[in-house]
Amino acid sequence: MNLLKMMSRFRFVLLLICLPLLFSSCFEIIEEISLRADGSGEMTITVNLSQSKTKVASIMLMDSVNGYKVPSRQTIQQEMNDAVARLRKMPGISNVKSTTDFNNYIATISFSFRDVSNINNISRNILEAQKIKATNISTYSYNKATASFSRDYRYYATAKAEFNKLKKEDREIFRTATYTSIYRFPAVVSRSSNALAKISKSRKAVMQTCSVMDLVNGKVSVSNQILLSK
Repeated sequence: MNLLKMMSRFRFVLLLICLPLLFSSCFEIIEEISLRADGSGEMTITVNLSQSKTKVASIMLMDSVNGYKVPSRQTIQQEMNDAVARLRKMPGISNVKSTTDFNNYIATISFSFRDVSNINNISRNILEAQKIKATNISTYSYNKATASFSRDYRYYATAKAEFNKLKKEDREIFRTATYTSIYRFPAVVSRSSNALAKISKSRKAVMQTCSVMDLVNGKVSVSNQILLSK
């Protein structure tokens, strides 16, 4: 998904509402995909601000900070509900659920997909709904015949240019932010093309963690071609 574009507009669930409040705080985005042999599966997106929960809780008591209006819990929950409603209308997507933990400031959205390529439609629909022009974006695919999973991530220098247009305070949001992708499979992984990705001991999962700033600056890629044993 086009993380920089969506985050720079302070959208999408709890993270995108609270980002302007966390100029020097840590947060992480975790994207999990559990794939079945037929290409269907589940996806969970988690936004975790728990490392900054004390600061977030204090700010939530204020009306505004640094020129930004502080959202109420009701506003945050409504954004979550809107995201769930959009997902439920998308082809191939079902069983959409969300959770919002206001004690630890962790938000999740999970759903089932008929085919992993349905995730690509989510990216496009979210970007169009926010009137955001796509730059960096991922596409997912699964070839049942060859038992191969692919994530194609394309970096464009315009992403960095858009990032540099943000105010200094807003750019600071991303300095310590991390992004983690976790893919789980029904069979043993025989090969993973991304050298930065780690294969689990069971060899049925692949994980990669990187800083958001490295993604913005094009220093790291999350593209991967993963071949499963038949």
